[in-house]
Amino acid sequence: MAEKIVVIGNGIAAVTAVKAMREIDKECEIHLLGEERFYPYNRIRLSKGLLSTLEEDKILLQKKEWYEENGIRLYRGIKIISIDIENKSVATSDGNNLHYTKLLFANGARNFVPPIPGIDKEGVYTLKTLENAWDITEHVRDKNTILNIGGGIQGLETAWSLSQMGKKIIIAELLPRLMPRQLDEKASKILEKVVKSFGIEIMIGTQITEITGTDKVLGFKTSAGQSDQCDMVLYSVGVKPNIEILKETPVLTNKGIVVNEKMETNVSDIYAAGDIAEYHSEIYGLWNIAIGHGKVAGYNIMGKNSTYEHIVPVTTLNAFNLSLFSMGIVEEDQATNIVLEDQSEENIYNKVYIKNNKVIGAIVIGDIRHSPALKTAIEKEIDLGDVDLNRVSFGELLEIIKERK
Repeated sequence: MAEKIVVIGNGIAAVTAVKAMREIDKECEIHLLGEERFYPYNRIRLSKGLLSTLEEDKILLQKKEWYEENGIRLYRGIKIISIDIENKSVATSDGNNLHYTKLLFANGARNFVPPIPGIDKEGVYTLKTLENAWDITEHVRDKNTILNIGGGIQGLETAWSLSQMGKKIIIAELLPRLMPRQLDEKASKILEKVVKSFGIEIMIGTQITEITGTDKVLGFKTSAGQSDQCDMVLYSVGVKPNIEILKETPVLTNKGIVVNEKMETNVSDIYAAGDIAEYHSEIYGLWNIAIGHGKVAGYNIMGKNSTYEHIVPVTTLNAFNLSLFSMGIVEEDQATNIVLEDQSEENIYNKVYIKNNKVIGAIVIGDIRHSPALKTAIEKEIDLGDVDLNRVSFGELLEIIKERK
């Protein structure tokens, strides 16, 4: 029987999976379903593009004609109403029932909505879709003070874009430092210093307890009893995988859809990839990992045996005239050696985490041209050989890595 593949979702994991399928089978039916009215686009361009006019055609993952040229049936603005696993069919919001031989969930995650009184007021926004970006761009013009809830990558990128529009920005981060999962304390302090130098206020270890105003945003209150004014709020405090549609099905879910190294679920012929997939109890929500998931899922759906090899999480930030790179395990208690170059007065900081003579993680602030060599060392598990790791400099370590890769 000819394959009829249904892919739910139209982000990078979904499109990567479809491309992998077409490498193997040029003829089988592939149905790609997305809730948004747009063609699949690059979401990581959204926060960087708030300053400019974000146009759909300029951020597409593939040209619009690519789908028809490759025999992909693309459905835009379509929601999944229900899934009948026994009969292998998907009911959609336009009244159709799509039957499948294989089903891939790549419908990602949505931004988590923090349980703060007033979070539903007019003037509160989050950034996940192109529509969100257009809303923010339209409504920010006449605003003066913006509260950014969340000091992670997206919160910082949006803060940078909006501060360049001349807006007063306040960042509230619940945890003790900015980017706590990606940076150590010293690196985070460098980042905080640079962000503040642009006139941005940062409230570390601060919980927003209320967004004030009768109908629209007028201000906020904190757990420390502070009250302040603002006329717009943005939040970016993590994501929540879109697994609700699977509640009444036998597909195993936890935080996300639980998958094995082939991106298979516990139900035959059903796969998951990207931000919705939980592998080894982890959901990273990172672009490079979603691509890896998608490729493996696509190959296995087409019968090509492919195993997901753990892709080391990579985070980069280019904002506030600062370049930053974090990769792998960046916890000192997980390392046997640390190689450090600390020129924090000049906003240069390089820290390499080593375990059993192999690089397991790195933080680079300043010249991130070093990052590809470190990435290679981590991914290839390069043995550093007979080197005194207590005496070697950062520059010398880079040379050793380049010689051995």
